[in-house]
Order: sequence, then structure tokens, then C-alpha cells
Amino acid sequence: MNIGLIGCGAMGQGIARNLLKAGHNVLIHDDMSKSRELLEGEGAKFVEIKTISANVDHLFLSLPSTQILENALLGDDVLSSLPKGAMIFDLGTTDVETTRMIHEKAEETGVYYLDCPVSGGPAGAESGTLTILVGGSDAIFPEARAILENVGEQIVHVGGSGTGQAVKLCNNMIVAGITALLSETMVTANNYGVSNKQLANIIQQSSGQNKVLDVFGENLINEEFDNILFFLGHMSKDLELYMNLSKESKTPQFVSSIVSQLYRTALKQGKGTLDSTAVYSVISE
Repeated sequence: MNIGLIGCGAMGQGIARNLLKAGHNVLIHDDMSKSRELLEGEGAKFVEIKTISANVDHLFLSLPSTQILENALLGDDVLSSLPKGAMIFDLGTTDVETTRMIHEKAEETGVYYLDCPVSGGPAGAESGTLTILVGGSDAIFPEARAILENVGEQIVHVGGSGTGQAVKLCNNMIVAGITALLSETMVTANNYGVSNKQLANIIQQSSGQNKVLDVFGENLINEEFDNILFFLGHMSKDLELYMNLSKESKTPQFVSSIVSQLYRTALKQGKGTLDSTAVYSVISE
């Protein structure tokens, strides 16, 4: 098939590579991609955004913010130019309200819009082992799954439009909260002569065992935050989206509100371009 991809950053390059490996013709739009030369050597074509909508069967989006997503799909008439029956896979983290708005607009044009936020980071995108949470039509899911399996390993249909995003935002709040707690307890343990590595090893053999340490542990243990697994700026954005979601549901957020403020503080201190674990430095300082 002819598959389009808008957004080819840390996640998008791995997604593009796995689509190529699956035998698809891949058309990419990203004027700032650092992987252009490599991917063109592997067979991808970088084109203008309007060229994508007129020449693809389905479209992947891997974009960092809701505003960029709206500009790409609605501002450049991409949505209205796609062929009827096309599927749009939004792999970014987007607020639920915008997701449902675009879903409705897509339905009006005969296009399927699926919120498909992913978990697994750049390494998962490169290896094709992402976990993908899908919100959208039951009827289209089997066909969507077959395409998503080119880039992911665990494909979970959560429910209707927006449910994939809701679960992803909840998950990211949990990851941020655990990261903050690990940071606080590591700093405390240091004061009693216990190293970050020793504490982490003991936690992973005890009831405090968690996946966050498996993924982000090296950065926390070494107190080095230039190894970007997930930008702190992106995490802070997702936490704000989660807090907005919780306001709509009127659910009390005693702990989450504190976690969100902590990451906002890190952002204000200029740590947005560091890894999300840089929240450790806010506490240690």
C-alpha cells in the first residue's frame, strides 16, 4: 500500500522504517527530520504535505502537540483530500476533546480517524514492538490492526473515539508520579549513604518493583538527563492534558495535581529539552 507519515522525529523514523520493511511505499512529510537522508536511502520519499493526502491509502501521524496536529490535518486540507475509506492513525498524545472533534469531521468525509497513542519509546518504534492503544470504531478495528501490526506488537482496542488517549494520559500520569517518588526516595537514601543504584536494585527485588525503573532507571541512577527517552517538555504537556481530562470528569486529583506542578516547575527551570527524569534534579537541588 501507499502509506503516508506526517512527523518523522525520534518516534517517526522507527515507524517509517518498519512500514518500509513491511513492503509499503512510504511518503513522509517533515521539513525538520534529521533522518531524511537515511530513510530516503532505504526507499522512503519525502514530499510536500498536499502530495501525501492525494497519493496515500492510509495516513500515520506522529506529532508532538495538539496544535500541530490540527494545523496538519485541518489547516492544510489533508483530511478533506484523503480518499474515502482511508484510515488515519494518530500515534501522538492528543487531548480527548480534539480527538473526538477530528473523528467527527473525518466521518463526514468518509475517512476513519483512530486515536492510537503508543508506549515503548524510540527503541520500541525502531524494533516494531510498540504497545498501541486504539480508540475508534469496532467495525474498522480488524483492518486497522493488520496495518498497526507493522509497527507495534501489542495492539489493544480500548473502545470508542478518545478512549485510547484517555488511557494513555492516565498511564503517563502514573509514570510521572512513580518517577517523582523514585527521585524523592533516592535523594533521601543518599543522605543515609545508600547509592541510587543500590536502592534501585533493592526496589526491583521488593514490593516496590516497577517498569519505570526498567525503562528510565539508568538516567535516575546516574543522574544524567541528556539521554532522551521522553522529553520532559512532552511529559509536562501530557500531564496538563490529564489534568484537563480530570476536570471534565470532576474526579479529585490530590496526588496528580502535585505531580503536575512538579513537572511544571522543571519546565519553568528550563529542563524541557532534557529527559523526563530531569525532575530528579528539581528535587535534589
